[in-house]
Amino acid sequence: MVKMISLLMALLVLCTSCQLEKNTQNPIRIQIEIADNLMDSLDTAGRLFLFISENKNSEPRQQLWPMSTEPNHIFARNMNWTKETPLVIQGKESWDRTAPFDLTGIPNGTYSFQVVWDQDDEESRIDAPGNLHSEVYTLEVNDGFTTTALLSQQIPPRRINKHPLVETFRIKSELLSGFRGRDIYYTVSVLLPATFHDQPSRTYPVRYNISGYGGRYTRINRRLEDPDFLKWWMSERAPQVINVYLDGEGPYGDNYHLDSKNNGPYGQMLTKELIPQLEAAYRGKQDPTYRFVDGCSTGGWVSLALQLFYPDMFNGVWSYSPDAITFSDYQLIDIYQDENAFNNEWGNPHPLARDLSGDPIVFMETFIRYENVLAPSGTYINSGGQFSAHNALYSPKGADGLPEPMFDPETGAIDKTVVAHWRQYDLGLLIAENWAELGPKLQDKIYIWMGDMDNFFLNPATRTFANIIQAQTEPTSNAVIEFTPMAGHCDAFGDKVILEQIKDRLSELGI
Repeated sequence: MVKMISLLMALLVLCTSCQLEKNTQNPIRIQIEIADNLMDSLDTAGRLFLFISENKNSEPRQQLWPMSTEPNHIFARNMNWTKETPLVIQGKESWDRTAPFDLTGIPNGTYSFQVVWDQDDEESRIDAPGNLHSEVYTLEVNDGFTTTALLSQQIPPRRINKHPLVETFRIKSELLSGFRGRDIYYTVSVLLPATFHDQPSRTYPVRYNISGYGGRYTRINRRLEDPDFLKWWMSERAPQVINVYLDGEGPYGDNYHLDSKNNGPYGQMLTKELIPQLEAAYRGKQDPTYRFVDGCSTGGWVSLALQLFYPDMFNGVWSYSPDAITFSDYQLIDIYQDENAFNNEWGNPHPLARDLSGDPIVFMETFIRYENVLAPSGTYINSGGQFSAHNALYSPKGADGLPEPMFDPETGAIDKTVVAHWRQYDLGLLIAENWAELGPKLQDKIYIWMGDMDNFFLNPATRTFANIIQAQTEPTSNAVIEFTPMAGHCDAFGDKVILEQIKDRLSELGI
């Protein structure tokens, strides 16, 4: 009898606990509808994003990274729905999320709320043309909530502002098409020199600009919207150089313009297809002596890598604040020695970004949690974000067809087998192991700038690279590597700055 009473009491306590837990679940109801004029644009398979933001000053769908003191909580899941039938969410579904709470546990308060339907399967990020989104709503949470969101907006196609010196240039890449099994086109924008139309027999040097992370060829619009730049560009002071703004889009984020097992032959596409066709079309000199490459951040890494991997193709690189160019300093992670990407050897979390005083802004694990949620796989490897792109470039292809992750998306544990594959993209190792061949080809061609308070901890890798290249002999490197104290990420970079440097380089060459 005593055992029976004890059992009944235990069951009563258990059931009471279940009831209490059930009672703590706040009732929610979100009804998502589609505007009549967009009904025909709807693809019924996609990934649904709910943005519940504490930041009232900007569109939640544009706050994709955890870089704010006012969090943007993202909930996402792959879904199918039926046209003309509203989608009803009641919080019982399983969601990938950046928040420490689920939909039924949102703290009481006032939020900005927005819905995005990512139905595009051509581009790697959710801002792709054709995707649908709602306006921004105010959401009041008071022990639950009920709301309706209308998908009333569609992201428009990309546009280039009209100007007599600006054109777009598009090729079908046979190399990329063969790799991906379908037609792949690649587009760049071109800013022509002021004399281009008046001197039809003249040929020109060419500058290839690579953007910061994920930048598109449409960034040329920023130059066209800058009256001071345009006035200078049309003056006699500007160098007579063709500017080509490359496109960063790739299947897993930025394509990095190099060959990889996952993205395909982007390096060969650039050097064997795009450059010959473009320079023939726009009267480029079609001579490596007159061909230059530059960029900042991701563009800093890519431009330097292109000069090193294709030393005979370019006659100078201006690399500003490059991504980690040595992987013993992959930001603050030594991928060769460390066991975990989220925590250092003392068990402390790795910061990913800081302000100029050194105060951490965001940590590696938090950043990866965001990339995990953005990805259709629920892991950063196809999020379209920074680490998705790194992993796609540097890693081998996995058995599931996706890039093999260098570190576990949940625990941060580093896979040393994958690390071995990354070595071939470590630019410091590339220099150290191939200097006899590369050294003579790189003289007078390398300029790197780095702020010693780089906001993403990229300066240690550049210091390591500087030590490696400056230690080489036969020949001794004359690479110029400058560090500016207390300067942050890309502080010294600008289109006009680069063009002035190219002008000086052409003068040195007697051109």
